[in-house]
Amino acid sequence: LRESEKRLNATGQRIWVAYLGVRVGEAVARAGDAVEGLRLMNESLAREDCREDRAHIAESLRLKGWLLRTMGRTSEAEQALMASLEVARAQQAKSWELRGAMELARLLADRGERTAARELLAPVYGWFTEGFDTRDLVVAKTLLDSLTP
Repeated sequence: LRESEKRLNATGQRIWVAYLGVRVGEAVARAGDAVEGLRLMNESLAREDCREDRAHIAESLRLKGWLLRTMGRTSEAEQALMASLEVARAQQAKSWELRGAMELARLLADRGERTAARELLAPVYGWFTEGFDTRDLVVAKTLLDSLTP
């Protein structure tokens, strides 16, 4: 991923660059260095490219929220996830909204706010009318079922 990021930067391309940087941060975090992963995510999100490539900003913010949640920084995670949902809704990007809602629902459930988590996720999941065998919708259904009293 880091090599791909370097190659893409060398082309002068400005689309996908910030998103790829966030994905590099995710990979670094998953490999065991959450602090460096977060640094890379923040660096990528602060780049000018991020303002031009708005197609991926909701997912980038969701990934940052996921990482902050796994680090136990729930206040910051909630802010990132709320921002992710705001962008996804403004863009009418239902898949990004579903992912953001799932991550925020997990955070709420972790805090014992299971009803709020379900109330957040259920209407987003309910918007979909097909594709229920896709990974995101399967995971969302499983999460919703786990939140049902």
